[in-house]
Amino acid sequence: MKLLSRLRNTKLGSSIEYKIKPRKVKFEWQDTQVDWVPNQPFVSYFINEINMILPAGEFWFCRLYNKVLPQIRDEKLAEDVKAFIRQEAMHAQAHNSANKEYLSQRNISIQRNLEIMDFLFGKLLADQPLGLNVPKALDHQWDLFRLGVIATVEHMTCVLGKYALYNKEWERLGADPNMLDLVKWHGAEEIEHRTVAFDLYRHLGGGYISRYYQSVIVIAAVLGLWVDGAAHIMQQDSRYASIKPAVYKPWIWREWARIAQKDNRLLPHPLWLVSQQLGYLMPWYDPVHEAKTEDAIAYLDNSPAAKRAALKVA
Repeated sequence: MKLLSRLRNTKLGSSIEYKIKPRKVKFEWQDTQVDWVPNQPFVSYFINEINMILPAGEFWFCRLYNKVLPQIRDEKLAEDVKAFIRQEAMHAQAHNSANKEYLSQRNISIQRNLEIMDFLFGKLLADQPLGLNVPKALDHQWDLFRLGVIATVEHMTCVLGKYALYNKEWERLGADPNMLDLVKWHGAEEIEHRTVAFDLYRHLGGGYISRYYQSVIVIAAVLGLWVDGAAHIMQQDSRYASIKPAVYKPWIWREWARIAQKDNRLLPHPLWLVSQQLGYLMPWYDPVHEAKTEDAIAYLDNSPAAKRAALKVA
């Protein structure tokens, strides 16, 4: 009873006192190899697929948050959301630069993967899903469902952000500094703004039980899209010609698990990722306690891409 009372009395606004800082970044991809982690093509392709998954989704976050922004009644939360939008837009632009200036320049066809993400976020999860008008009485519920999806995704990206930020193995193996900076910079900003999506979801009426089915949807979608996209770009590499990776073939799932089980610093294990969602399902879940903001800021203050952008502006 005390727990339920405390949950009811929780202030449904911003849960942080610090200000989220949007940053400009500039990446230079001319020297980055396809195997950006030397001698680890599977790992390199698997993480490279993130560049294709994220931009459409992050621009979708921005569109939906701009739509609901007038409904926010907490001044600090509105400030957080505006900073979140600016950070997510920069994330999308950074990953797009990797797609255009890195992967495409190395003759990796990415269009099919981008089109899948454009359909998901531009059509299926649009204000008018598949071109259909949402009845006015259900418009808020449709927004709330999508805000819940974002909150669930943001919990997962916070988990992955911690994994990337504290990872030392890629660097030890001689990973490309530009790609290393991209994943660590992005991971650090995911930690910095980790409270915003959950705060906004609850502020606008998001409930506890909904987290369960939203988590099932998000976990299945993220893992499926990640593996499917990685398989598609691996198919273009002659080293995988005899295997022909595909999301419906056990090989790619087994290989992911094998590499992660051998050394979970190379890739996070898929079952570990699923287990990390359990915390989000607890009634007392609070994203503030999921990571350390000071560690994220320490990296962001020294990110080579952020420094490069600052020098360009100067």
